[in-house]
Amino acid sequence: MSDTAIRIVMMGQDDPKKCTAARLIKFSMATPVRNIPGGSILLHPYADAVLLPGDGKRNICAIDCSWKMAPQEFAHMISYNGRHLPPLLAGNPTNYAKIGKLSTVEAVSAALYITGSPDRAVSLLDKFRWGHTFLELNSAPLQEYSDAHTKEQIYDIAGSFNLI
Repeated sequence: MSDTAIRIVMMGQDDPKKCTAARLIKFSMATPVRNIPGGSILLHPYADAVLLPGDGKRNICAIDCSWKMAPQEFAHMISYNGRHLPPLLAGNPTNYAKIGKLSTVEAVSAALYITGSPDRAVSLLDKFRWGHTFLELNSAPLQEYSDAHTKEQIYDIAGSFNLI
């Protein structure tokens, strides 16, 4: 849904010139927050639940941190309303074609796409020279994920694209 708020907890662990979350904030496409807002879906690579299209009625919160620090940063967030994304290929130059090693903008865009806001997902990625690459690598799985209803369907789709 297009009125989904995007909030980002900035950990300041990456090169500010390469920080995709900072660029989203700069262009007023996301709001920085200090704490995870209640009722939001926390995009969390270690969460037990997978993001499904039906999760689109909630706001999205992402944690912008270094992948090297991610296990420690997310370890204490078990109790939050976390969702991990289905398997997707990174389009960013740092982790190109690595499964699941998405930048913050890729993660938020994927979440928007899956939950019914593909145009908004594209507009976020348009702020990056390589944004189209993420969509090109993942266009078919993203479309199919956006039609799934269960965790099992998500993983069947991922398997059909050799993403697991």
